[in-house]
Amino acid sequence: MPELPEVETAKNGIAPYLNGFYIEKIIVRQPKLRWPVSPELARISHQKVTALSRRAKYLIIHTEQGYIVGHLGMSGSVRIVPPDAAVDKHDHLDIVMSNGKIMRYNDPRRFGAWLWTENPDEFHLFAKLGPEPLSDGFNGDYLFKKSRKKLTALKSFIMDNAVVVGVGNIYANEVLFQCGLHPEKPAGKITKNQAALLAETIKKELVRAIAQGGTTLKDFLQPDGRPGYFVQELQIYGKKGENCPKCGQKIESFLVGQRNSYVCPHCQKK
Repeated sequence: MPELPEVETAKNGIAPYLNGFYIEKIIVRQPKLRWPVSPELARISHQKVTALSRRAKYLIIHTEQGYIVGHLGMSGSVRIVPPDAAVDKHDHLDIVMSNGKIMRYNDPRRFGAWLWTENPDEFHLFAKLGPEPLSDGFNGDYLFKKSRKKLTALKSFIMDNAVVVGVGNIYANEVLFQCGLHPEKPAGKITKNQAALLAETIKKELVRAIAQGGTTLKDFLQPDGRPGYFVQELQIYGKKGENCPKCGQKIESFLVGQRNSYVCPHCQKK
């Protein structure tokens, strides 16, 4: 699944081709995604795009009359193509722009979404989301207070969108390794100093990933077709049986909350 840095990279990649231009029409080839594509999208005509933003892993395209909310799901991607680009069987939605470009959404698993809202502050999918990890509202004090009396595994806790949005499995593994914290440690047992380190490391890791274009996964390409490069700097994710880059012990893997977790048994004592 594309994580927050990939979604931020996608937003930044498509923005120059959408922002300030007019949507001439939206072509919906497959309305049956995770949720049905909002019927309002097919009725859009000559609406100016005024901005693009992101909330958690949702792309938000601002128009003069409302907001298009997109989610890439498990395997979705967006890219910019010319009008004569061949249509793939998994190309489910086109946003046709006045500048001769098309933003094309491809999703083999069809687990993404394209929806419409006139007020994102009241949008139902945003109602229970926690703070953005790169915002001032997310810090060590917040994380420490939020974790009190929580028996939840620490990895599951920081991946909970009600706690903080956008910390997916890859980056949760990397952050916990860098902090020397075991993923199964009860969230309520972290100290103030550990909470501060955790919040700071989450911010740094995501900023670094965004700067380098996101993690290259088999289902993700940047809108201009170039893969990201951050995968080359992952220290622990996907490295079961390899030597820990800090101490040399073998990296172990097991499930936490039904997600693959990677741990150095020496550096991340439970």
